[in-house]
Amino acid sequence: YQRRVRGSPVYVDDIAVMSIAFMLKDPNSAVIWRGPKKNGMIKQFLRDVDWGELDYLIIDTPPGTSDEHLSITSFLQDASRLNDDQGQGNGNIYGVIVTTPQEVALTDVRKEINFCKKIKLPLLGLVENMSSFVCRKCKTETKIFPPTTGGGRKVCEEYGLPFLGSIPLEPLLGQASDEGLSFSEKLAQQKDPSNHSLTEQAFRNIVQTIQGFVEKEV
Repeated sequence: YQRRVRGSPVYVDDIAVMSIAFMLKDPNSAVIWRGPKKNGMIKQFLRDVDWGELDYLIIDTPPGTSDEHLSITSFLQDASRLNDDQGQGNGNIYGVIVTTPQEVALTDVRKEINFCKKIKLPLLGLVENMSSFVCRKCKTETKIFPPTTGGGRKVCEEYGLPFLGSIPLEPLLGQASDEGLSFSEKLAQQKDPSNHSLTEQAFRNIVQTIQGFVEKEV
């Protein structure tokens, strides 16, 4: 990767990335900040980073409904209203919920959905990650995390949300992340990419569904 100038994100191909980890002298350092300092950094990332012209700005947040989530959405919504003639625009700001199938994860997801409703953040839908594992040799599908209460699909039915798709538990995806490669790049290195075609197709379907909805709203 390369970083072009100070105040600019790190570029991996055409993808611009920014993280507080890039600013730490020691990558193993803990960031121990209270709310005001964290909120100030979020605002700085949104306002002061030289993002250039973007197709999409994707913000990956940890699970939960903390101050960070509230700050990010309020900052973006405020900026959207300033750019809207009537001061009421959403500015094409949306949320996507990502979960795993087991109930311990879905308990948090229900809270996150209700959080988004309260702050009036439209949700594009839900993605179920690590939904199953498909053996490369025998092609048998195994539910590593059984959806004992119905999984992500059931939650979507409860809340009237689109189910965007399921992503299999894919060891190659973890390897790609550790090596700093995209899944497509890692896939191209394999002798038989067809062994991983289900994961690749799952990603494509989810991205195309989200892209289609957002472009229709623009």
